[in-house]
Amino acid sequence: MGVKRKKSETEELVEGAKSNDKNIENSYKKKREILPSMIKNKEKRSIVHAKMKQEKKLEKRKKLKARDANEKRALELGEEPPPRAIPRTIENTRELDETVCRPDDEELFAGNDADEFSSVLKQELTPKILMTTCRYNSTRGPAFIKELQAVIPNSHYFKRGTYDLKKIVDYANKKDFTSIIVVHTNRREPDALLMIGLPNGPTAHFKLSKLVLRKDIKNHGNPTGHKPELVLNNFTTRLGHRIGRLIQSLFPQDPEFRGRRVATFHNQRDFIFFRHHRYIFESKESKGSDSKVKKVRDAKGEKITQERVIARLQECGPRFTLKLISLQHGTFDTKGGEFEWVHKPEMDTSRRRFFL
Repeated sequence: MGVKRKKSETEELVEGAKSNDKNIENSYKKKREILPSMIKNKEKRSIVHAKMKQEKKLEKRKKLKARDANEKRALELGEEPPPRAIPRTIENTRELDETVCRPDDEELFAGNDADEFSSVLKQELTPKILMTTCRYNSTRGPAFIKELQAVIPNSHYFKRGTYDLKKIVDYANKKDFTSIIVVHTNRREPDALLMIGLPNGPTAHFKLSKLVLRKDIKNHGNPTGHKPELVLNNFTTRLGHRIGRLIQSLFPQDPEFRGRRVATFHNQRDFIFFRHHRYIFESKESKGSDSKVKKVRDAKGEKITQERVIARLQECGPRFTLKLISLQHGTFDTKGGEFEWVHKPEMDTSRRRFFL
Protein backbone atom coordinates (compact mmCIF):
# COMPACT_ATOMS: atom_id res chain seq x y z
CA MET A 1 0.00 0.00 0.00
CA GLY A 2 1.43 3.29 -1.09
CA VAL A 3 1.15 6.31 1.14
CA LYS A 4 0.05 9.60 -0.42
CA ARG A 5 2.95 11.96 -0.14
CA LYS A 6 2.19 15.42 1.19
CA LYS A 7 3.18 18.38 -0.93
CA SER A 8 6.22 20.14 0.29
CA GLU A 9 6.27 23.88 0.79
CA THR A 10 8.48 24.39 -2.27
CA GLU A 11 5.99 22.52 -4.51
CA GLU A 12 3.10 24.63 -3.22
CA LEU A 13 5.05 27.80 -3.92
CA VAL A 14 5.83 26.62 -7.48
CA GLU A 15 2.13 25.85 -8.19
CA GLY A 16 1.08 29.23 -6.78
CA ALA A 17 3.62 30.97 -8.98
CA LYS A 18 2.30 29.07 -12.05
CA SER A 19 -1.33 30.08 -11.34
CA ASN A 20 -0.24 33.71 -10.91
CA ASP A 21 1.56 33.53 -14.25
CA LYS A 22 -1.60 32.22 -15.93
CA ASN A 23 -3.68 35.07 -14.47
CA ILE A 24 -1.10 37.59 -15.64
CA GLU A 25 -1.12 36.02 -19.12
CA ASN A 26 -4.95 36.22 -19.32
CA SER A 27 -4.99 39.86 -18.23
CA TYR A 28 -2.17 40.59 -20.68
CA LYS A 29 -4.17 38.96 -23.51
CA LYS A 30 -7.17 41.12 -22.65
CA LYS A 31 -4.98 44.20 -22.75
CA ARG A 32 -3.42 43.03 -26.00
CA GLU A 33 -6.87 42.74 -27.66
CA ILE A 34 -6.43 44.21 -31.11
CA LEU A 35 -8.37 47.40 -31.74
CA PRO A 36 -8.90 48.85 -35.23
CA SER A 37 -6.96 51.97 -34.27
CA MET A 38 -3.84 49.85 -33.62
CA ILE A 39 -3.76 48.47 -37.18
CA LYS A 40 -1.84 50.58 -39.68
CA ASN A 41 -2.96 48.72 -42.82
CA LYS A 42 -6.18 50.34 -44.04
CA GLU A 43 -7.74 47.19 -45.54
CA LYS A 44 -7.09 45.03 -42.47
CA ARG A 45 -8.28 47.83 -40.20
CA SER A 46 -11.59 48.11 -42.08
CA ILE A 47 -12.07 44.30 -41.96
CA VAL A 48 -11.51 44.20 -38.17
CA HIS A 49 -13.80 47.19 -37.67
CA ALA A 50 -16.59 45.57 -39.74
CA LYS A 51 -16.20 42.31 -37.80
CA MET A 52 -16.44 44.09 -34.42
CA LYS A 53 -19.46 46.06 -35.62
CA GLN A 54 -21.22 42.87 -36.75
CA GLU A 55 -20.51 41.18 -33.38
CA LYS A 56 -21.99 44.14 -31.50
CA LYS A 57 -25.04 44.08 -33.76
CA LEU A 58 -25.62 40.35 -33.14
CA GLU A 59 -25.19 40.80 -29.39
CA LYS A 60 -27.70 43.65 -29.36
CA ARG A 61 -30.17 41.55 -31.40
CA LYS A 62 -29.85 38.67 -28.90
CA LYS A 63 -30.61 41.02 -25.99
CA LEU A 64 -33.69 42.40 -27.77
CA LYS A 65 -34.96 38.88 -28.54
CA ALA A 66 -34.46 37.83 -24.92
CA ARG A 67 -36.31 40.93 -23.68
CA ASP A 68 -39.25 40.34 -26.06
CA ALA A 69 -39.41 36.67 -25.01
CA ASN A 70 -39.51 37.65 -21.30
CA GLU A 71 -42.29 40.16 -21.98
CA LYS A 72 -44.32 37.60 -23.95
CA ARG A 73 -43.90 34.97 -21.21
CA ALA A 74 -45.00 37.45 -18.54
CA LEU A 75 -48.11 38.42 -20.51
CA GLU A 76 -49.04 34.76 -21.02
CA LEU A 77 -48.74 34.13 -17.29
CA GLY A 78 -50.84 37.23 -16.56
CA GLU A 79 -47.98 39.05 -14.88
CA GLU A 80 -46.68 42.53 -15.47
CA PRO A 81 -43.76 42.58 -17.94
CA PRO A 82 -40.41 43.78 -16.56
CA PRO A 83 -39.95 47.54 -16.94
CA ARG A 84 -37.86 48.63 -19.90
CA ALA A 85 -34.61 50.43 -19.19
CA ILE A 86 -34.63 54.15 -19.92
CA PRO A 87 -31.61 55.16 -22.02
CA ARG A 88 -29.36 57.82 -20.52
CA THR A 89 -29.27 60.97 -22.63
CA ILE A 90 -27.86 64.45 -22.11
CA GLU A 91 -31.42 65.80 -21.83
CA ASN A 92 -32.63 63.49 -19.03
CA THR A 93 -29.34 63.78 -17.09
CA ARG A 94 -29.18 67.58 -17.23
CA GLU A 95 -28.01 69.50 -14.18
CA LEU A 96 -30.69 70.65 -11.76
CA ASP A 97 -31.82 74.22 -12.40
CA GLU A 98 -33.74 76.28 -9.84
CA THR A 99 -35.20 78.51 -12.55
CA VAL A 100 -37.24 75.74 -14.25
CA CYS A 101 -40.87 76.92 -14.47
CA ARG A 102 -43.53 74.95 -12.60
CA PRO A 103 -47.27 74.82 -13.39
CA ASP A 104 -48.16 76.00 -9.86
CA ASP A 105 -45.85 79.03 -9.92
CA GLU A 106 -48.19 81.95 -9.13
CA GLU A 107 -45.36 84.51 -9.32
CA LEU A 108 -44.70 83.49 -12.95
CA PHE A 109 -48.35 83.94 -13.98
CA ALA A 110 -48.52 87.30 -12.18
CA GLY A 111 -45.39 88.41 -14.08
CA ASN A 112 -46.95 87.34 -17.38
CA ASP A 113 -49.84 89.75 -16.86
CA ALA A 114 -47.49 92.69 -16.30
CA ASP A 115 -44.61 92.08 -18.75
CA GLU A 116 -43.85 93.86 -22.05
CA PHE A 117 -45.66 91.29 -24.22
CA SER A 118 -48.98 91.11 -22.35
CA SER A 119 -50.76 93.71 -24.54
CA VAL A 120 -49.97 91.77 -27.73
CA LEU A 121 -50.63 88.32 -26.27
CA LYS A 122 -53.97 89.45 -24.81
CA GLN A 123 -54.88 90.67 -28.34
CA GLU A 124 -55.16 94.30 -27.19
CA LEU A 125 -52.63 95.18 -29.93
CA THR A 126 -52.09 93.61 -33.35
CA PRO A 127 -48.46 92.58 -33.99
CA LYS A 128 -46.76 94.86 -36.54
CA ILE A 129 -43.16 93.99 -37.40
CA LEU A 130 -40.46 96.17 -38.98
CA MET A 131 -37.71 94.19 -40.73
CA THR A 132 -34.39 95.56 -41.89
CA THR A 133 -30.77 94.56 -42.48
CA CYS A 134 -27.36 95.77 -41.37
CA ARG A 135 -25.80 98.74 -43.19
CA TYR A 136 -23.64 96.77 -45.60
CA ASN A 137 -25.64 93.74 -46.58
CA SER A 138 -25.58 91.24 -49.44
CA THR A 139 -28.46 90.00 -51.61
CA ARG A 140 -28.91 86.98 -49.35
CA GLY A 141 -30.03 89.16 -46.42
CA PRO A 142 -33.09 90.66 -48.18
CA ALA A 143 -33.87 87.23 -49.71
CA PHE A 144 -34.01 85.78 -46.19
CA ILE A 145 -36.21 88.67 -45.01
CA LYS A 146 -38.59 88.14 -47.94
CA GLU A 147 -39.13 84.54 -46.80
CA LEU A 148 -39.51 85.65 -43.16
CA GLN A 149 -42.26 88.02 -44.31
CA ALA A 150 -44.13 85.01 -45.74
CA VAL A 151 -43.89 83.35 -42.29
CA ILE A 152 -44.72 86.34 -40.02
CA PRO A 153 -47.95 88.18 -40.97
CA ASN A 154 -48.13 92.00 -40.99
CA SER A 155 -44.36 92.43 -41.37
CA HIS A 156 -42.82 95.27 -43.42
CA TYR A 157 -39.33 95.48 -44.92
CA PHE A 158 -37.43 98.82 -44.95
CA LYS A 159 -34.00 99.32 -46.51
CA ARG A 160 -31.46 100.22 -43.83
CA GLY A 161 -29.41 102.80 -45.70
CA THR A 162 -27.08 104.67 -43.34
CA TYR A 163 -29.59 105.15 -40.51
CA ASP A 164 -28.53 104.47 -36.94
CA LEU A 165 -30.46 101.71 -35.16
CA LYS A 166 -31.63 104.08 -32.39
CA LYS A 167 -33.25 106.35 -35.00
CA ILE A 168 -34.98 103.30 -36.52
CA VAL A 169 -36.33 102.41 -33.05
CA ASP A 170 -37.71 105.96 -32.61
CA TYR A 171 -39.31 105.83 -36.08
CA ALA A 172 -40.87 102.43 -35.37
CA ASN A 173 -42.33 103.69 -32.08
CA LYS A 174 -43.96 106.63 -33.86
CA LYS A 175 -45.46 104.35 -36.52
CA ASP A 176 -46.91 101.94 -33.90
CA PHE A 177 -44.70 98.95 -34.69
CA THR A 178 -44.62 96.29 -31.94
CA SER A 179 -41.26 94.65 -32.86
CA ILE A 180 -38.11 95.12 -34.95
CA ILE A 181 -36.11 92.32 -36.56
CA VAL A 182 -32.60 93.11 -37.83
CA VAL A 183 -30.72 90.58 -39.98
CA HIS A 184 -26.93 90.92 -39.80
CA THR A 185 -24.76 89.54 -42.59
CA ASN A 186 -21.08 88.62 -42.61
CA ARG A 187 -19.20 87.56 -45.76
CA ARG A 188 -22.47 87.67 -47.72
CA GLU A 189 -24.15 85.20 -45.36
CA PRO A 190 -26.72 86.08 -42.61
CA ASP A 191 -25.07 85.20 -39.29
CA ALA A 192 -27.04 87.05 -36.57
CA LEU A 193 -30.57 88.11 -35.71
CA LEU A 194 -31.66 90.96 -33.46
CA MET A 195 -35.20 91.04 -32.02
CA ILE A 196 -36.32 94.27 -30.35
CA GLY A 197 -39.65 94.51 -28.55
CA LEU A 198 -41.36 97.89 -28.68
CA PRO A 199 -41.85 100.28 -26.99
CA ASN A 200 -40.05 99.06 -23.84
CA GLY A 201 -37.93 96.13 -24.99
CA PRO A 202 -36.42 93.65 -24.36
CA THR A 203 -33.69 93.13 -27.00
CA ALA A 204 -32.53 89.60 -27.84
CA HIS A 205 -29.39 88.92 -29.85
CA PHE A 206 -29.17 85.51 -31.56
CA LYS A 207 -26.46 83.78 -33.53
CA LEU A 208 -27.94 82.54 -36.83
CA SER A 209 -26.60 79.39 -38.51
CA LYS A 210 -27.48 76.61 -40.98
CA LEU A 211 -29.75 78.83 -43.06
CA VAL A 212 -31.53 77.08 -45.95
CA LEU A 213 -33.83 79.14 -48.16
CA ARG A 214 -37.00 77.79 -49.75
CA LYS A 215 -35.53 77.33 -53.22
CA ASP A 216 -32.80 75.02 -51.78
CA ILE A 217 -35.29 72.71 -50.02
CA LYS A 218 -36.20 69.65 -52.05
CA ASN A 219 -39.95 69.21 -52.80
CA HIS A 220 -40.79 72.43 -50.93
CA GLY A 221 -44.27 73.88 -50.74
CA ASN A 222 -45.46 77.46 -51.22
CA PRO A 223 -47.11 79.06 -48.17
CA THR A 224 -50.54 80.68 -48.34
CA GLY A 225 -51.52 84.05 -46.86
CA HIS A 226 -53.29 82.51 -43.84
CA LYS A 227 -52.13 83.28 -40.30
CA PRO A 228 -49.94 80.37 -39.13
CA GLU A 229 -50.21 78.26 -36.00
CA LEU A 230 -47.24 78.59 -33.64
CA VAL A 231 -45.53 75.70 -31.80
CA LEU A 232 -42.95 76.42 -29.06
CA ASN A 233 -41.14 73.38 -27.58
CA ASN A 234 -38.93 72.94 -24.49
CA PHE A 235 -38.70 76.56 -23.28
CA THR A 236 -38.72 75.40 -19.65
CA THR A 237 -36.63 77.87 -17.59
CA ARG A 238 -37.48 81.47 -16.66
CA LEU A 239 -35.11 82.72 -19.36
CA GLY A 240 -36.56 80.27 -21.90
CA HIS A 241 -40.09 81.32 -20.95
CA ARG A 242 -39.19 84.95 -21.58
CA ILE A 243 -37.61 84.16 -24.97
CA GLY A 244 -40.68 82.08 -25.86
CA ARG A 245 -43.01 84.99 -25.10
CA LEU A 246 -40.80 87.34 -27.16
CA ILE A 247 -41.10 84.98 -30.16
CA GLN A 248 -44.81 84.54 -29.50
CA SER A 249 -45.36 88.32 -29.62
CA LEU A 250 -44.23 88.34 -33.28
CA PHE A 251 -47.24 86.27 -34.38
CA PRO A 252 -50.99 87.02 -34.22
CA GLN A 253 -52.84 85.10 -31.52
CA ASP A 254 -55.79 84.07 -33.75
CA PRO A 255 -54.38 81.52 -36.24
CA GLU A 256 -56.40 80.55 -39.29
CA PHE A 257 -56.59 76.75 -39.10
CA ARG A 258 -58.01 76.56 -42.59
CA GLY A 259 -54.58 77.46 -44.00
CA ARG A 260 -52.96 74.40 -42.28
CA ARG A 261 -49.68 76.26 -41.70
CA VAL A 262 -47.38 75.66 -38.72
CA ALA A 263 -44.31 77.62 -37.61
CA THR A 264 -42.24 75.62 -35.11
CA PHE A 265 -39.52 76.86 -32.73
CA HIS A 266 -38.00 73.76 -31.11
CA ASN A 267 -35.44 74.29 -28.33
CA GLN A 268 -32.95 71.46 -27.81
CA ARG A 269 -29.74 71.92 -25.78
CA ASP A 270 -30.12 75.73 -26.07
CA PHE A 271 -30.28 75.63 -29.88
CA ILE A 272 -33.60 76.89 -31.30
CA PHE A 273 -34.49 75.07 -34.53
CA PHE A 274 -37.02 76.77 -36.81
CA ARG A 275 -39.20 74.89 -39.32
CA HIS A 276 -42.17 76.00 -41.42
CA HIS A 277 -44.62 73.36 -42.67
CA ARG A 278 -47.98 72.84 -44.30
CA TYR A 279 -49.95 69.78 -43.21
CA ILE A 280 -52.86 67.75 -44.56
CA PHE A 281 -54.96 64.94 -43.10
CA GLU A 282 -55.77 62.02 -45.38
CA SER A 283 -57.91 58.93 -44.85
CA LYS A 284 -56.25 55.74 -46.02
CA GLU A 285 -57.70 52.25 -46.30
CA SER A 286 -55.89 49.86 -43.98
CA LYS A 287 -54.71 46.61 -45.57
CA GLY A 288 -56.03 43.30 -44.23
CA SER A 289 -52.51 41.98 -43.86
CA ASP A 290 -51.63 44.70 -41.38
CA SER A 291 -51.18 42.97 -38.01
CA LYS A 292 -51.89 46.15 -36.02
CA VAL A 293 -55.37 46.58 -37.53
CA LYS A 294 -58.12 44.30 -36.19
CA LYS A 295 -60.25 42.51 -38.79
CA VAL A 296 -63.87 43.65 -38.44
CA ARG A 297 -66.84 41.81 -39.92
CA ASP A 298 -70.44 43.00 -40.18
CA ALA A 299 -73.60 40.99 -39.27
CA LYS A 300 -73.55 39.13 -42.60
CA GLY A 301 -69.95 38.08 -42.05
CA GLU A 302 -68.49 40.31 -44.76
CA LYS A 303 -65.24 42.12 -44.16
CA ILE A 304 -65.51 45.87 -43.50
CA THR A 305 -62.64 47.98 -44.82
CA GLN A 306 -61.31 50.17 -42.04
CA GLU A 307 -59.92 53.65 -42.71
CA ARG A 308 -57.18 55.32 -40.75
CA VAL A 309 -56.29 59.00 -40.79
CA ILE A 310 -52.68 59.92 -41.55
CA ALA A 311 -51.00 63.34 -41.49
CA ARG A 312 -48.58 64.42 -44.21
CA LEU A 313 -46.15 67.35 -43.96
CA GLN A 314 -44.59 69.55 -46.61
CA GLU A 315 -41.81 71.96 -45.68
CA CYS A 316 -42.22 75.53 -46.94
CA GLY A 317 -38.97 77.06 -45.69
CA PRO A 318 -36.86 78.83 -44.64
CA ARG A 319 -34.93 76.58 -42.26
CA PHE A 320 -32.44 77.92 -39.71
CA THR A 321 -31.00 77.56 -36.20
CA LEU A 322 -30.74 80.23 -33.49
CA LYS A 323 -28.48 80.40 -30.41
CA LEU A 324 -29.10 83.08 -27.76
CA ILE A 325 -26.09 85.35 -27.16
CA SER A 326 -27.61 88.05 -24.95
CA LEU A 327 -30.88 89.45 -23.59
CA GLN A 328 -30.97 93.17 -22.79
CA HIS A 329 -33.45 95.28 -20.79
CA GLY A 330 -35.20 97.93 -22.86
CA THR A 331 -34.50 98.74 -26.49
CA PHE A 332 -31.12 98.45 -28.22
CA ASP A 333 -28.38 100.35 -26.34
CA THR A 334 -24.75 99.23 -26.60
CA LYS A 335 -23.30 101.73 -24.10
CA GLY A 336 -25.78 102.23 -21.25
CA GLY A 337 -27.92 99.11 -21.68
CA GLU A 338 -28.49 96.74 -18.77
CA PHE A 339 -28.26 93.05 -19.69
CA GLU A 340 -30.57 90.42 -18.18
CA TRP A 341 -28.42 87.55 -19.47
CA VAL A 342 -25.18 87.25 -21.47
CA HIS A 343 -23.60 84.05 -22.74
CA LYS A 344 -19.95 83.71 -21.68
CA PRO A 345 -17.39 81.01 -22.61
CA GLU A 346 -16.94 79.96 -18.97
CA MET A 347 -20.62 78.90 -18.91
CA ASP A 348 -19.82 76.01 -21.28
CA THR A 349 -17.87 73.96 -18.73
CA SER A 350 -20.54 71.24 -18.58
CA ARG A 351 -22.38 69.56 -21.46
CA ARG A 352 -25.38 68.93 -19.19
CA ARG A 353 -26.06 72.55 -18.24
CA PHE A 354 -28.78 74.29 -20.24
CA PHE A 355 -30.18 77.81 -19.82
CA LEU A 356 -33.36 77.79 -21.94
